[in-house]
Amino acid sequence: MMPSNSPHSFHIPVMGLGYTADSPLKVAQFGISSVVSIMDDHLLEDLRKIHSEKHHLPYQEISENMEDFRAKRITEYLNLLQKIVDLQIEDLQKNGLKNPKLIEKYADLLPDENPSKAVFDQFLSAPFEQQRAMYPHVQTLIVPGAIDVNIMTKVDKMNYDKNGTILPREYSDALASLRGFAKSKIQGSVVFSAGLNPALYSYAENFDCFFPNTNGKIEKGIILKVSDYRSALIQGKFLAKKGLWISEFRIESGLNCGGHAFATDGLLIGPILEEFKTNKTILQQSLFEVYQKALTEKGISAFSTTPQIKITYQGGIGNSKEDSFLRNYYQLDGTGWGSPFLLVPEATSVDEDTLQRILNAKKSDFYLSNASPLGVPFNNLRNSSGEAQRIQRLENNRPGSPCYKKFLSFSTEFTEKPICTASRQYQNLKSKQFQKGDISENEWKEVAEKDCLCEGLSAPAILSNGTTPRRNLNAVTICPGPNLAYFKGIFSLKEMVSHIYGKLNLNLDLERPHVFVKEAQLYVGHLKKEFQKLLLNPSTKQENYLKKFKSNLEQGINYYQQLLNTALVDSDEVMVKMKAQFKALLAEVNAQKSFVAEQAV
Repeated sequence: MMPSNSPHSFHIPVMGLGYTADSPLKVAQFGISSVVSIMDDHLLEDLRKIHSEKHHLPYQEISENMEDFRAKRITEYLNLLQKIVDLQIEDLQKNGLKNPKLIEKYADLLPDENPSKAVFDQFLSAPFEQQRAMYPHVQTLIVPGAIDVNIMTKVDKMNYDKNGTILPREYSDALASLRGFAKSKIQGSVVFSAGLNPALYSYAENFDCFFPNTNGKIEKGIILKVSDYRSALIQGKFLAKKGLWISEFRIESGLNCGGHAFATDGLLIGPILEEFKTNKTILQQSLFEVYQKALTEKGISAFSTTPQIKITYQGGIGNSKEDSFLRNYYQLDGTGWGSPFLLVPEATSVDEDTLQRILNAKKSDFYLSNASPLGVPFNNLRNSSGEAQRIQRLENNRPGSPCYKKFLSFSTEFTEKPICTASRQYQNLKSKQFQKGDISENEWKEVAEKDCLCEGLSAPAILSNGTTPRRNLNAVTICPGPNLAYFKGIFSLKEMVSHIYGKLNLNLDLERPHVFVKEAQLYVGHLKKEFQKLLLNPSTKQENYLKKFKSNLEQGINYYQQLLNTALVDSDEVMVKMKAQFKALLAEVNAQKSFVAEQAV
């Protein structure tokens, strides 16, 4: 199988379109894996030019007039990332003996339990002659972090040629992105997020890099971001039937995460991870049986033993105790740390203005909004420049955004050709409906809250590199998880990594609840809001959904209460506080039941 390069127990997940778009150039040289969004080919083309110039490498523009320009832009940008990271590692391996400070920086970031850490420490403390004898072995321990890519499966708009004729399916946004990745020289995996896309998953069969070669190696991996065990099994089997192996399931909290929020049916992360822990072997074996059969039918040599499947978790982790408990108790292969790295310029691309806005934000400024044209709840920052621009446009009677990239153009409410609900065209039409009294004020407010994510989520990558975005669209949209509200300060890469591994404790807000408690609070809040909607618009379907949601939430909180009596989740002080918080949350859930019953009477 494709080897996992990273010596670290955490990775940096994808954040927006631009926040991690060039993170591999910052962190891969230290063995840290990160994920690049490959949905915005315009942004990647601009970044390819910027980084080619910075590293004195040749650049030739790939214009929109070229055939298959989207896939080609993605391929060339990923090739550039790989080339620069290879040069960085080569430089480190070549010059580490002459300049041990380079080795020291790499070694300092490693977790103490990593076997390579002891070798590096021994090397750094040895006299020069001994260092020279050790160095050939030391060189082999210097490995880059993986450069993984993310495709949000539902962002799969069909495209048109210059004459307005719709292009074949393989030129849709998601399929072209996958093609761009598959044809690149990147040594990493593709992360499929946001659910099953049959056309996209089937299209992966067209590329040899996802299948074992004659040596039994898979060049590029497939990672699925999932919300629960059932989703992992369904999607895993769908791909296994095509001879495509899942190298990792990345479990993400439904609400305690950044970006788009996909609430589960009230399932909390503790019980979800428990189910993966209990069924990991069954999951591997059941997928392997299907996988073996598919490979045999394709005439590809099957594996003699079950390939490894990694299980990782990401969403709302805030300190080393939480990270350590998650990995050890649930037997995880790693964790993802996202939003806190927005405060680490050495790891992500956040412009200075946005950094200051994050630092000045109140807890209430981190909220779940209706900003996404996808119609999915979207984590937002109330005091961002993107929000300020959206409000200013409304006040100027110019609602909506100019729509240049069109990645989220899915509405055919007014037009035959899909348009974006955040676009000026769509919002003008909805505004006229409101003025005529055809839609309510609440309906109009929800539409007016839509924002241009294509420009807002890509702008920071350009701005942080000292350049101006195309058409001078400088307003930034940022999508941090609720956890970021408790981090205050700009941190170095070493500080944040040391915090993750417990070598250093960053001073987080004392009010920050445990990751389990915070997620439960978010789900209880979501339940209460949904009950309020039910009262306004009674629906048997919605009522049944909320009953199931409430039941799962009760079971999840009961699970945590039992866990706190049987496992050392954190310090005694924290656990006493958690018990009280879960008791109060359970009372809130039960109160919702009483409230609805009273209304029914």
